[in-house]
Parts: sequence; C-alpha cells; structure tokens
Amino acid sequence: MKTIRIGGGAGFSGDRIEPAVDLARRGRLDYLVFECLAERTIALAQQARSRDPEGGFDPLLAPRMEAVLPACREHGVTIVTNMGAANPRAAGAAVAAIARRLGLGGLRIATVSGDDVLGVVARGDFVVAETGAPVAAFGDRLLSANAYIGAEPLIAALAGGADVVITGRAADPALFVAPLAHAFAWRLDDWTALGRGTLVGHMLECAGQVTGGYFADPGCKDIDGLSQLGFPIAEVPEEGPIVITKLEDSGGAVTAATCKEQLLYEIHDPAAYFTPDVIADFSQVRVSEIARHRVALDGAAGRPRPELLKVSLGFRDGYIGEGQIAYGGAGAVGRARLAARVVEERLAMLGFAAEDVRADVIGLTALHGSRISAATADPYEVRVRVAARAASAADAQKVGNEVEALYTNGPAGGGGATKGVREVVSVASSFVPRSLVSCTVNREVV
Repeated sequence: MKTIRIGGGAGFSGDRIEPAVDLARRGRLDYLVFECLAERTIALAQQARSRDPEGGFDPLLAPRMEAVLPACREHGVTIVTNMGAANPRAAGAAVAAIARRLGLGGLRIATVSGDDVLGVVARGDFVVAETGAPVAAFGDRLLSANAYIGAEPLIAALAGGADVVITGRAADPALFVAPLAHAFAWRLDDWTALGRGTLVGHMLECAGQVTGGYFADPGCKDIDGLSQLGFPIAEVPEEGPIVITKLEDSGGAVTAATCKEQLLYEIHDPAAYFTPDVIADFSQVRVSEIARHRVALDGAAGRPRPELLKVSLGFRDGYIGEGQIAYGGAGAVGRARLAARVVEERLAMLGFAAEDVRADVIGLTALHGSRISAATADPYEVRVRVAARAASAADAQKVGNEVEALYTNGPAGGGGATKGVREVVSVASSFVPRSLVSCTVNREVV
C-alpha cells in the first residue's frame, strides 16, 4: 500500500529554516510544506505590495528556497507553500531566479492566484462577521481582502508536474490536502478522505508545535533538545491511521500528549471544523503512541464543504505611539508606577486625542493586570511601557516623547528609554460565495 511522507517545513513566516533543510535532506519526503501566513501577515503583505508592485511575498522566501531547493531537487521532494502571500507570481519569479543561480535547470514552478478578492468585496454588499457592520464602511481604509481558497487549484498545479507550488491565502490544511488528494487521486466530494487529509494538515501546519516546541513547560512538561527542535513528518497510507513522527536524532518529542494538544489547537468545534474543502470531524479521532516519537491518529471524518468562503480583511486602524523606560533597585516598582502615572497625566494635560491609552509595568502588571500581581513580591527591576492609539502619526509621537522626558523630569533612576510610532493594520472577517472566487494556475520551467 502506497504511503506518502509529508514534512512540515514552517509554522509561521519567521520560523527557523534549518529543521526544514534537515527534513529535505534526510526525511525521505515526498512533499515539504511551508505554511507561513497568518491573518495579519497577509494584510501586511498587501501593504508591502502597495509600496512595491514586485513585492508582497514572504520576506524569507529567498533564504528558505536557497537553503532547501538543492536538497529537494536531489531527493525528489515537491515543495508546496503559501509564501506567495500577496504576490504569488512575483514569488514564483523570485524562486525561478534562485533556481537559475543555483544551476537547477528544469525546475517546474507553478503559482496559484485568485485569493485576492478586494475588488469583489469592495463592490459587494458584504458585512464584517465580528460586528455586522458593512464592509463598505471601511472606505479607503480597507487594505486587503483575501479569501481562504481550498486545495483544488493546488491539485491542478501538482497535476501539471510542478516541483514547487506557490500560493497566497490558501487555508492552512489545504496545503497538505492538495498533495494527498493528488497522490491518491481523491475525489473532491470524498468527504471522509478530505477530512482525513485535513487532520494531517492540522497536525503539521504549525511545524514545531507538535514536536514539543509550544508544548514545552519546564517542570511540568519537560522537552529535551529545544535548540535543535526537529520538525514533524506525517506518514499517510491510502487507508488506515496516519503516523506523526520526526527525525529520530533531532530535538523535541512526538508523544500522544503533544499530538492531543495540537489536535485541539484553534478548533472551536471538533465535530465541525470548517475549511474550504470539507467540514472536518475530529470528534472520534483516536490517538495512540506506537513507538518512540511515533504517534498514530485515526478516525477523522467529514461532511460536505461550506458554500461560503471566509475572507480575511485587513484595514488601516490608526497609529500606535509607544515609549518604554526601565527602573531597577530598591523601590523600582514604586518609581515605575509613578512614572506611568506622570505620563498619563501629561498626555491628558496636552489634550492628547487617543482612542486607547495603556500603561503597564512589564514584569508585574503587563499580562494579568494589577489584581493578580498585587499578591506577589515586588521584583527588583521592571520596565514601564506606555502605548496609545491615535488617528495621526504626529499625535502618536507624543507618547514616546513624554516617556523619554522622564529621564530628567523624574522619577529618579530611569534608563534605557525607547520610543516609536507604527501604523496599525487590524484584521476582521467576512464571507463570500465560493462562486465569486476564481483561481488561476501559472507555470514556468527554469
């Protein structure tokens, strides 16, 4: 019985590159998948493309491809990735240039476009899922609208013989469903098979999370070798349990516990996990350790796919001004609290027009607020952070200026002040009929 081996090469845009190279060289893979997009990532990519029409793809695309292409070419590993972000065709051209420079002639690259539905959403009568407000109310603040496409156009790219498939905002599991559906010739209405493929994608999409990275909690859930964390491999037979594993001599661990945590990650309803390809049902999945670093999962199912596709909306949402300053030694917490209060009072005196002002003592109140931290002993060193959101960059700049002024205007002993302003790109969601989303596949041979 044929078994497909898929490696999870990245779990987010800034992930490590070395574990993926290790998988390409020694993993005996059929496919290596790089999942590098999040909701905010695609909005920022669209912002980058608006500044540079040839930009907008993943900033680590070039170093990743330079590192893995030779090994993938040598071992016959096909790459599937969403590193195209806001500009898959430009990403494909960049990969082609890298292949030529590396002397990898004959490399077949396919790019999948069509997830960008900004024009469709801007012209239509759609609503923001979180608020019910019309999307049109964003006006010219609407920066991006990308639909979560499914596996179908990726399967078409693979059927054309691509060695590298690059897409934009595909749903994370679809990156894994596509090679499995291609390899096993699944029908796109075989909901059980697609649910099973979605389980594979869900287990691998965050890379090192399932091999113990995000799982690790010293003294509670100890994991060895995090500095050499290995990324996961799925062994997928045509029928029966899938197996999650890793390279034996790499760091981390694959256990029933790491797999159960990943199985529940970001799942609202385990019996109804909505994706563009299938409504997956993980409620009857069985997890069992069958050997060291080998965990079997079985029992995924599925129901017919939804008729609406989720759309990730990115919109300009003002500016955040921020300032930080540190206090240490005896009385550090008292001086830090005074510093935060002084900045808040100063901003009020200046008539600062802010939508939201937040002052935190990092190391004491920044994560859980003052109620929980009140029962803890005062730390010997803390850092004050004051941040506020404003409509203009000029107003936002006032926050950092007031924090920096604490150097000589008190309280005593402040140091290491920093300040900055950044534009806020926020995200929201909407839904469009899948009939309004049309994808195209473009091919190039180096």
